[in-house]
Amino acid sequence: MPGFRPFGRDGVAEDEPDGGEPERPPFDPFDPEPDSAYELKAADLLRPFVEPGSGGLRRWRKQATNAPIVQVEDAYITGKLDLRAAELRYLFRFERCRFEQPPDVREANLLGLVFRRCWLPGLKARNMRSHNDVRLIRCVVEVETGGRADNETTVRRATEADRGVPDAAVNFTDAVIDGSMVLTRTKIRHPRGKALQGDRLVITGALLAYRLEASGEVRLPGLRTGGNVNLSGATLDNPDGFALNGNGTHIGGSLLCEVDNFGLPTERTRFTARGLLFLPSLKVDGDIVLRGAELVVDQNGEIVVDAWKTGDWYVDPRPALIADRLQVEGNVELSDQLDVTGTLRMVNARIGGSLRLAGARLHVSRDDTPPYRDRALHLDGSEIGGDIDASKLWAAGHVRFADVSVRGNVIVADATFFHPERDAVSARRTRVSGNLTITDSSVSGTLRLQGVEVGGSIELYGTDLVLPEIAESSSWSVDLRSVKVARNLLLSANRGRPFHADGGVALDGAVIARRIDLNGAELRSTPKHGIALDAGDATADDFVLAPAHPPEGRVVLTGAQCGTLDDNPALWHATGGVELEDFRYGALETPIELRDDRAVHRRIAMLRDAMGGYRPGPYDQLAAMLRASGNEEHAYTVLMRKQQFRYESLASGYRVLGFGVRLWSWLQRWMVGYGYRPVRALGWLAMLLVAGSIWFGSGSDDCASLGLADLGERCAVNADDTGLDWNPVLYTVDLLVPIVDFGNKGRWYMDGADKWVATGFTAMGWVLATTVAAGVTRTLKRNGG
Repeated sequence: MPGFRPFGRDGVAEDEPDGGEPERPPFDPFDPEPDSAYELKAADLLRPFVEPGSGGLRRWRKQATNAPIVQVEDAYITGKLDLRAAELRYLFRFERCRFEQPPDVREANLLGLVFRRCWLPGLKARNMRSHNDVRLIRCVVEVETGGRADNETTVRRATEADRGVPDAAVNFTDAVIDGSMVLTRTKIRHPRGKALQGDRLVITGALLAYRLEASGEVRLPGLRTGGNVNLSGATLDNPDGFALNGNGTHIGGSLLCEVDNFGLPTERTRFTARGLLFLPSLKVDGDIVLRGAELVVDQNGEIVVDAWKTGDWYVDPRPALIADRLQVEGNVELSDQLDVTGTLRMVNARIGGSLRLAGARLHVSRDDTPPYRDRALHLDGSEIGGDIDASKLWAAGHVRFADVSVRGNVIVADATFFHPERDAVSARRTRVSGNLTITDSSVSGTLRLQGVEVGGSIELYGTDLVLPEIAESSSWSVDLRSVKVARNLLLSANRGRPFHADGGVALDGAVIARRIDLNGAELRSTPKHGIALDAGDATADDFVLAPAHPPEGRVVLTGAQCGTLDDNPALWHATGGVELEDFRYGALETPIELRDDRAVHRRIAMLRDAMGGYRPGPYDQLAAMLRASGNEEHAYTVLMRKQQFRYESLASGYRVLGFGVRLWSWLQRWMVGYGYRPVRALGWLAMLLVAGSIWFGSGSDDCASLGLADLGERCAVNADDTGLDWNPVLYTVDLLVPIVDFGNKGRWYMDGADKWVATGFTAMGWVLATTVAAGVTRTLKRNGG
């Protein structure tokens, strides 16, 4: 006889009588051809519960002193174990049993149900009620392969069965378990349908499925548990559809799908899902943990949901995890050697704790047909109450978290993002309360952080960016346009590893409260657009623009503003020049000393070389900065050189008159320093006075032959001017001072060379007088303003 122990009056199992059959070898429930000696008919098993004369199962009437247990061991149970709609306060425990037909406990009200090391062709438990645990431990549930095919059990449309007809190897739909459900090391095989179905299943305790092996869909939409759902070490295999369907599930504890570390280190088993984890609207009161798990979805197979066969760019057609509208009170751990082939999609999720992606590997096949939907991670619109930690993350595909709110930090260190010639990381309009750091990482593609708001700093030091997306309008390796940062923006070297951007950096419109730092950076542009750095309209307290090498491309600083500029010669030797129009800075980090003329000339030369042409604004800005620091003389030097470059630019535009412009520029430069050296005019006046006095004093005229009054060495124009005495010094003074008439230049007759020399002296007087007046006016205006 099989090991079935009947019950006494008080519900205590009675011992078998002495003189029983001799000891036999243990029964193997997994042998497909069991020994008939172990056969136990289901009708015999249920006979003690049949109401006499009714033929039906009796109802429990009186609680036993001890909890009654129906213990069946080493039995091959034939026929149908039919407990449907039974109300029996017994715990049914089956050990090492094999069932010919699926046990039927639908609508039953039992004390508990346990299967240990059993083989079952299925289990029907819809609407059952258990007042204790339900356990299937180390069991095998295998639907006969000759059964009816039913595509309704996958996510595909049914073609051979009515919709809603249950077809699951283990079915707990609408069941209520006042305890826990344990599926440890159980194997459920129904590859053409649902391996486990538990729609709206209610478990007051935990769902423990350590090392569960399910071939077919595990369907648990609407599941409610009071404790954890633990699938650590489990293998869910449904490559053509949903490996786990938990739509609308509410877990009172944590969802644990990680490595099961029970046993020796060599026996550790990771959670594996071959097929989609479909968990939209999931609510978890604890944590979600997928550390070390493996999620695989065929990237070349058929799209499993018809609605996803669309051109909608926002859809991820081959996801490994869908958890849209996820709500988690604790942390989400997608980390520590998590290996994913397919998209991790958590759009509009709410995570109370932190999101960890540290050490994970994400891979999605590259999409060659626009719109490109090869996203490895999709977090748009999500809210994270703690940090995002993606240190040592490896992602092949688009990592996208636009419009995300992070109340902590975003920490990425030593990570690899591979999505060449497209957006590798996109975080448009994301808000981070702390720091956003992507350091010592490698990025193939564009890092797009446009419109990000950060309460701390953005730190990208030591990061290498290559193969950016090349669009019609731009081709940036780092897109930081319109970002708002409460502290620093760091694009600098780190421990010998430079910040490197092959497609350039865009900072257009960035607002940085403290410092923009490109110390030791390496910047290159793409041939199509040729901009290595665009910081137009960017503002910060300090600009540290000190790249390791001259940027390969153009540097744009148009409209930028900073309090202090810290630069080096490499910046000004950018191969494409520097655009400086309306660039404003209040001071230099290394100020120019009052006696350091060489420093001024070096900076003027750098400005000229960088602009590649004449622009007045940058020289005016440099002069204003020098003047504000009290360095007037150097400011004048800058403005003089500005005028020199201006005339040179004008001269280059005239083919015929260019020489005259250059001559005029040369005269102004040497005579009065374009008005910025008025003392030179006094020197020229003195020199001209001496020269004129000598010239006019050494000459004489023949007044008689000219018919003029002879008053000495020179002839008077009017014979009545007899009160005048010829004085070459006073005559020269009268020529050189154009405004005041001393009564000489109009009274003495000059002819020949003297006439032309006098005219030249008059012209020089006007030039010098005008220049002196302009210099005095400029001085008075500065002192008054």
